[in-house]
Amino acid sequence: MRFPPQRKIPATYMRGGTSKGVFFRLQDLPPEAQAPGPARDALLLRVIGSPDPYGKHTDGMGGATSSTSKVVIISPSTQSGHAVDYLYGQVPIEGAFIDWSGNCGNLSSAVGPFAIANGLVDPARVTRDGICTVRIWQANIHKTIVAHVPMTDGEVQETGDFELDGVTFPAAEIALEFLDPADEGDGEGGGAMFPTGNPIDDLDVPGVGVFRATMINAGVPVVFVEAAALGYDGTELQGAINEDKVALAKLEAIRAQGAVRMGLVADAAAAAKRPLTPKVAFVAPPKDYMSSSGKPVKAGDIDLLARAM
Repeated sequence: MRFPPQRKIPATYMRGGTSKGVFFRLQDLPPEAQAPGPARDALLLRVIGSPDPYGKHTDGMGGATSSTSKVVIISPSTQSGHAVDYLYGQVPIEGAFIDWSGNCGNLSSAVGPFAIANGLVDPARVTRDGICTVRIWQANIHKTIVAHVPMTDGEVQETGDFELDGVTFPAAEIALEFLDPADEGDGEGGGAMFPTGNPIDDLDVPGVGVFRATMINAGVPVVFVEAAALGYDGTELQGAINEDKVALAKLEAIRAQGAVRMGLVADAAAAAKRPLTPKVAFVAPPKDYMSSSGKPVKAGDIDLLARAM
């Protein structure tokens, strides 16, 4: 039996914030994958290693978590006043589809460095030393992001002393500006900051209960509920949620009903096809707790506890 040959596609594996993903220049993708559609999705699914019934991503570039199962496509911008277009895809670990419905705020910080390093920014606008400003068009949600990228000797400065909770080693800091993230836009999921028109709603979730919820769309749609309503105090770590199948089912039901109320999907069943958006989060007043790295966090040092899924 004759098998098709392997394909060589230039790509870059990058961390941005607390996420990692595989970055491509649009022009480097095979012709059939340069436009949205099944061919593109099939290629990128295989790059990540999904769908993987083992949940390991052993045969792919994914990291078997939602934070490390991501793809990014960068191209010269189609928008005036922008350097690049940035398209983001969330790849489910066991699902055979890619969710293109929203943005990744973490990987947004890697777009500027990738664009500079790959010659996608006008050389006349690239600072040799100091800060290079890169205007990015976020193509999923049709918004502008401005990245401030540190430069040394004409190259992106990657090392530094900026520390970020959730990341083991320090690196260079890249500041981002998200311009008008909640204005009336024409991107999917765009619209007012409060899509329901209310800062607080009663969200009736069939089979689960009624929850006071705040549904916000600012960069990425999120359904916020009170931790106490779920039986939590806000200090829970990943294991307390991820290993509780009953809790996960309840949170997914809340998320799906929130998606309907926000006008993102026609019915709750459709929410399963867009796990990226909306996110669901629970919040609580400050309280002492121990972080997943073993670092103590004092109530007096924070204003709010939040856990987002």
